[in-house]
Amino acid sequence: MQAATQAIETTGTIDAQHHLTLDETLPITGPTRVRVSHLLPEDSDISETEWLQAAAANPAFDFLKDPEEDVYTLSDGEPFYDEG
Repeated sequence: MQAATQAIETTGTIDAQHHLTLDETLPITGPTRVRVSHLLPEDSDISETEWLQAAAANPAFDFLKDPEEDVYTLSDGEPFYDEG
């Protein structure tokens, strides 16, 4: 049976040697073993162009290249004008 766990949230830095240094002292009397989870910040978002290129190259969408999937023409539907 696994012991109950307590979550403590804090921040820290991972250095070039892959060591984690916390920004504050933990309220724990040690030494003791701990389980660590970490959330990494998203350093950069991909651009819309990169996203579209990745989607276009994804084999999951290869079925759209089938001529039978080309069911619309430029004369279908009505133009959409964004008024925002």
